[in-house]
Amino acid sequence: MIPFTSLKIATWNVNGIRARQAQVQEWIERERPDVVCLQEIKAASDQVPTALCEMEGYWCYWHGGKGYSGVALHVNKAFAPERPAFSHPSFDYENRIVVVTVGGLTVGSVYVPNGGKDFPAKMRFLESMRALAAEYEAAGRPLVMCGDLNVARTELDVHPKERKPLAIGQLPEERALLEQIIGHGLVDVGRALAPDDDGLFTWWAPWRNMRQRNIGWRIDYVLASAPLAARVRRCAVLPDFGTSDHAPVIAEFD
Repeated sequence: MIPFTSLKIATWNVNGIRARQAQVQEWIERERPDVVCLQEIKAASDQVPTALCEMEGYWCYWHGGKGYSGVALHVNKAFAPERPAFSHPSFDYENRIVVVTVGGLTVGSVYVPNGGKDFPAKMRFLESMRALAAEYEAAGRPLVMCGDLNVARTELDVHPKERKPLAIGQLPEERALLEQIIGHGLVDVGRALAPDDDGLFTWWAPWRNMRQRNIGWRIDYVLASAPLAARVRRCAVLPDFGTSDHAPVIAEFD
């Protein structure tokens, strides 16, 4: 059971929180999500701008290091009147995952390694995500995993001009693991609402006007337990917002 009448979750790989401070503030103030997941913050908590470090109306948690990786998770105080407990699964490394549980629902902000420098580490991380999803499924506990998973799920999730069978992010073994993660009681809500949309992308290479031409990949996800996913009414990519190479994604549940 999900004890909420409505839920709004937002996720965004900001590619540097200091570079995107004003945009993050504008986005959160406009959308007022119940839960905000950020990835690739590239900053330790003492480097996060003061206005963001403890945003008004939110319980804020920053989990990053200087100049690389990092995730954040913020919970609206109207949604959780008491500060919830933020934690890190045992497989966390390089500040890549933080989870919070509110009212029986666990939400994770996740930044999967790209895999270009250490592909086995990426596969180990995905395998650990699979085990986590299996654990929650077995316990009947609702789970939402949001963020940059650095895997394009199928060919449909990559523009034809970008489809490369040997490219990391499109490899069969990565896709198989992502399917196994989803197979443990989760739903890819973005694709569930737009099963045939071949222009649904969340990341664009920052050159040759790829974003303006919508030649991209879909690698940012909201994966939700099936009972919650059955209540989704919107999962929107905001391709025109911000200067990160990723677009924000917002999911709303009734």
